[in-house]
Amino acid sequence: MGQKVDTRAIGLDVGLSFMRWLTGAENLHYGLWTGLPVAAENLGAAQAAYTEKLFSYLPAGPLRILDIGGGAGETAKKLIALGHEVEIVVPSPFLASRCRQNAPEARVHECMFEEFSGAGGFDLCLFSESFQYIPHAVALKEALALVKPEGRILIADCFRSENYEGVKRSQTVGGGHRLSEMRATLAEMDLTVEAEEDITEAVAPSIDLEQGLFNVIGHGVNRVDAELKVKRPKTRWALAFAIRRMVSERRLFRLNERLNEQKRTSEAFCHFNRYVILRLAR
Repeated sequence: MGQKVDTRAIGLDVGLSFMRWLTGAENLHYGLWTGLPVAAENLGAAQAAYTEKLFSYLPAGPLRILDIGGGAGETAKKLIALGHEVEIVVPSPFLASRCRQNAPEARVHECMFEEFSGAGGFDLCLFSESFQYIPHAVALKEALALVKPEGRILIADCFRSENYEGVKRSQTVGGGHRLSEMRATLAEMDLTVEAEEDITEAVAPSIDLEQGLFNVIGHGVNRVDAELKVKRPKTRWALAFAIRRMVSERRLFRLNERLNEQKRTSEAFCHFNRYVILRLAR
């Protein structure tokens, strides 16, 4: 029996290749669009502005930093260039390989954060758009065990606002933990919010840009489908049959939404989510 196709790795590879072609870097995070027209040509500048904003919350260094969910290593590379010592935790074998390529001075741990067994004593645990993928109480507990007594936890991520209504068939734009639950957990763990900033409005245009790209892809898919329907109906039927066998009805529904509709907008993002930067101390 053949091996299972790793569609996630393929998607990451294609996505990073596209980002590298468009911006010259393999960043996977949102952009900060204050003062920038929302256009593909400005994505690199918007992502650079986001990184600059994130780094403004770093404590005085040099620091020993654990970059949790470090993407393709672009953030680690910039941190190392500033004189910091960086270790990266990333579960994807493909992304781990990109981290080793992009940030060769960093130590890369290919594992889930919950399974990380490296030495502690970090000055900072950094979650840049990775916090939402880990149960928040677990993430905070593990991070506290890894930082020095005077260490810090820096989180920059989406949180669900009070307007979030739960899981529905149509995927609500954004993601993350409920912000109210996060604040309750911080109080229970006696963590101090040293600094906080809501940058929802500034990052939201990234959603419009992403949706525009998916609509372009959807247009191309529909044009091919229309041609096959007229000129190669049997081929079209076979392709549709194969896709239905490999992809669930729910995923097909959501994919159609992504490619052919415009429900994922900056307005919807701001309604359901808050994008917050938090620096935490004991």
